[in-house]
Amino acid sequence: MRPIFLVLILVPGWGTASFSGAVFAQTNEAAVLTVTAAKPEERQWPETIPASGWLKPWHEAIIAAEIDGLRITEVLVDVGSIVSKGQPLARLSDETVHAELRKQQAALATAKADLAKAKANADRARHVQGSGALSGEKITDYLAAEQTATAGVDSAEASLQSQNIKFAQTTITAVDDGLITSRSAQLGAVVSTGTELFRLIRQRRVEWQAEVSARHFPRIAEGLAATIVGPGDQRVKGVVRLVGPTINTDTGRALAYVTLPAEAHPPVGLYVTGQIELGMTAALTVPEIALVLRDGITYLFTVGEDRRVSRVRVETGRRKDGKVEIISGLDHSAQVVTTGGAFLSNKALVRLEEDGR
Repeated sequence: MRPIFLVLILVPGWGTASFSGAVFAQTNEAAVLTVTAAKPEERQWPETIPASGWLKPWHEAIIAAEIDGLRITEVLVDVGSIVSKGQPLARLSDETVHAELRKQQAALATAKADLAKAKANADRARHVQGSGALSGEKITDYLAAEQTATAGVDSAEASLQSQNIKFAQTTITAVDDGLITSRSAQLGAVVSTGTELFRLIRQRRVEWQAEVSARHFPRIAEGLAATIVGPGDQRVKGVVRLVGPTINTDTGRALAYVTLPAEAHPPVGLYVTGQIELGMTAALTVPEIALVLRDGITYLFTVGEDRRVSRVRVETGRRKDGKVEIISGLDHSAQVVTTGGAFLSNKALVRLEEDGR
């Protein structure tokens, strides 16, 4: 039996065409997106700790009646009024006090007249003392009467001064500059000593009573800067004026009292969040828009020399002025996709904006 030979005929170009076609397809793969990229920046940022708490008056003054049994005849201010120290807030009926004042004035005048008479007798007694014109007993009586009359004048003056004080107390005045936050005074009401009539935020100063975790307690000190986020996302800066000496055993939190600027006029009674700045530390930052959030995990895309992107999982920290701190997961020398990352997938081919192609 004759052997059968198979002849394999190679057609020129077939094998090379297939190989070169694959290479062509790879090198000419279209970029999925044009992106911008930049290296992360090293910045010096303040280290902050979160805090939250109530806005309360720095000092709240209670303005009460100091005199008893008088009727309110005028109420001159209302809640929200801005007042200055000594400004009249309300007036009480003063007829009886004024009548008693006139009585004390008359009593003082009488006491002074008695003193003048006693003094004249005492001067005459001292002048003739030793001459025998007056007995020693009479001289002693005149000198004693002078002392009694002098004491009478002092007593009358004290009574008049006391009555003047009562008369002044018929006008209720502000004890300091500030803002009226409460008004209990009602026209026609008869007041008693100690009856609260108004409440006043002294000097219109409001402070933030910030609660912070006990683990941060040793690092908080007077003079540290703080920031709160107020109504309408308004940011108000303040300064720690006092750190509470104890930690609440129920909540495990400490109190820091933060003074806020009076011109900010933050509303009292509002619960706000904020942060206290501890000091400056280094931060590796990227633009916030570079972050990609998927399934609750934060990623960044980095660009390699082959213009393919790699998705890396990162942990973020502080944020400021549109930048975010990357705590872990990112190399300092990486090229980070700053725009367009939300539309990318891992290993996608991209075109860099500065490439122009």
